[in-house]
Amino acid sequence: MTVTQAASFVRAADRDPQDRRWSILVLLCLSLLLITVDATVLHIAVPALTAALEPSAVQLLWIIDIYSLVVAPLLIMFGTLGDKYGRKRLVLWGMVLFGLASAGAAFAPTPLTLILARALLGVGGAMIMPATLSLIRQVFTDRRERAIALGVWSAVAAAGAAVGPLIGGVLVGVWWGAVFLINVPILLVLLPAAKRLLPESRERRHRPWDAPSAVLSVVGILALAFGLKEAGSGSLMPFWASVVVFLAGLGLLVAFVRRQTRLPAPFLEIGLFRRREFTTGVAGVLLGVFALVGLQLMLAQYLQLVLGDSPVRAALRMLPLVLSAITGGLAAAHILPRVGMRATMSGGLALVALALTPTLTWGVEGHPVMLAVCFVGIGFGVQVALLAASDTIMAAAPESQAGGAAAIEETAYELGAGLGVAVLGTITTIVYAPGLPSVPGVPEGGMDKARQSLAAAAHVADEVGGSAGGALLDAARWAFVNALHTTVVVSVVLLSLTAVVVAMLLSRD
Repeated sequence: MTVTQAASFVRAADRDPQDRRWSILVLLCLSLLLITVDATVLHIAVPALTAALEPSAVQLLWIIDIYSLVVAPLLIMFGTLGDKYGRKRLVLWGMVLFGLASAGAAFAPTPLTLILARALLGVGGAMIMPATLSLIRQVFTDRRERAIALGVWSAVAAAGAAVGPLIGGVLVGVWWGAVFLINVPILLVLLPAAKRLLPESRERRHRPWDAPSAVLSVVGILALAFGLKEAGSGSLMPFWASVVVFLAGLGLLVAFVRRQTRLPAPFLEIGLFRRREFTTGVAGVLLGVFALVGLQLMLAQYLQLVLGDSPVRAALRMLPLVLSAITGGLAAAHILPRVGMRATMSGGLALVALALTPTLTWGVEGHPVMLAVCFVGIGFGVQVALLAASDTIMAAAPESQAGGAAAIEETAYELGAGLGVAVLGTITTIVYAPGLPSVPGVPEGGMDKARQSLAAAAHVADEVGGSAGGALLDAARWAFVNALHTTVVVSVVLLSLTAVVVAMLLSRD
């Protein structure tokens, strides 16, 4: 952000909120971009981060995943707190926490410290994100302008996840901590601009706030994710214990849902899920982001650790995904009115499944043209499906419940990102570890470490050196490719089934 742009924000603050609405939109979208980019910015940085901190496979998944998994359950809670105590106040405190956590993450000396810093980043992001949408609804009173503003918000939310690896690839070439530290100077500009620009919202201290619901949702989702990760790796507890944790998380979420049906002012508008179109739209958002974020992580590692690309080259090779996602967002606005929500959403999901299929024939050799074609199909298809799903969600919700519907959509975005990394990362780990045989010349301790992840295997191979190190890296690359094929098969099946279900459940319009 330039000094001129910052000065324009300050001048805009002296006008009425309606007059400065477009400046407020820019500010809110920049804040949102920071939050969504942080969900995927580490994907390209995994090899550099692994070499610097040497995390285990589970620690690496938590470093990447904890951010989205903390944001998701907290969105509804902080949305309610913003309504109760004022949205502007929540945004300002969220920015302060996000900046401090970014600095802490940049200089984290151990994997555990980085996990904790990423968790605090998630808390800060969850404080900011719900207020961005609520404030847009507050300052844009004209329905036509509000539709444009919400469209921009939706595009930024989806594009942020796609552009994260590109930003990470550029910054990690300087230093892996730069992917976090870059947030600090940006927030130093955004924070005073937000203090001057954002309007105050009416506090509703009489509004009830149910602490047990907050605890049930947060602990439930985290237990679900932790149990899933441990079932795949078993680094901290035996398999049976991880299953118990997973089931406990599931039970807590069931209790959360039942509690919402009895509360006069629930955290989550469960009644909206009785509408078939609404439920289908939420599923479309969840799976669309699940596929985008989870596959980005796997493919970023494939480019760097299998094909040998540098972080910057890998980021540039993923650029077609970003550009096609932006194009898909622009095209979806024209496609949707012509072919309808059902064809747009199911077609977008089917296109992603089709674009992934050629990767099942790839090995450790490069396919530059087909790789670009696949990225174009993934980015375009995901964004078309996401915008159609978003339109379906908002169309299915009555005006009086639009805020609750928006909060559920935001939660689906973040939960999809978290589950994408957790589920697809765990599947990759389950297949990769037993697929890497012992290599002569590599000590057993080194093999145990190499079986944790491909990034760890590359680190061990570099330490061993010689022909044994080269043989280990070759074997690890093939083991990862086989694991990637399994992950892609799971993704293709899920995407294809969802496309069929969407086509069956949504009415023709």
